[in-house]
Amino acid sequence: MSNSIVQKLLDLTDKVAIVTGAAAGIGRATALLLAHAGANVAVADLDLEGAKKVAAEVKALGRRALAIEADVARAADVKTMVETTVQKLGGVDILVNNAGIYPVKPALELEEAEWDQVQDINVKGTFLCSQAAAREMVKQGRGGKIVNLASIDGVYPLLVGFAHYDASKAAVIAFTKSLAKELAPHKINVNAVAPGIVDTPGLRRLLSPWALTPAL
Repeated sequence: MSNSIVQKLLDLTDKVAIVTGAAAGIGRATALLLAHAGANVAVADLDLEGAKKVAAEVKALGRRALAIEADVARAADVKTMVETTVQKLGGVDILVNNAGIYPVKPALELEEAEWDQVQDINVKGTFLCSQAAAREMVKQGRGGKIVNLASIDGVYPLLVGFAHYDASKAAVIAFTKSLAKELAPHKINVNAVAPGIVDTPGLRRLLSPWALTPAL
């Protein structure tokens, strides 16, 4: 989609967005779409080199960009991510909680630590980032937008080997609904999108023919 078409549909000129997990896949695509619409973008990811490449792509579109190394499951990293964005880009108007993991493993073989890791990144990470960004949005007093990446699996599980992931995305959906009510008085909209299977580099690495067997 061309820059001009996106701007006609969505004008985000001079808005500041943070996109987590933005070094590749849906996160990268989201960061670039926001840039096409006029936003300046903080590209956050554990993969700093990947984030730098995406930030360069954003800058090539004529926008300001930052590459920030951040583990969304760590409160200190999230605090730094938001503070750095405010200091260097001038605020936070949009947060896209995209960072997430989806390791494939049957529930009967899943270790406690593996369960915890998925919940920490997918659920706690969404909470920590939303909390930190929303606090700044409230302080700014101009409202804001928070978009959480859920999944169709959070409503209707499609694949086997994803019980831990499906549970995390169901939690994201419930969290989104609750937070939307809480932040509405501050003119902060909170929504979730629930993609189905998307062809991304991460999915190609992790999905095996066995994992593609439909759930009964």
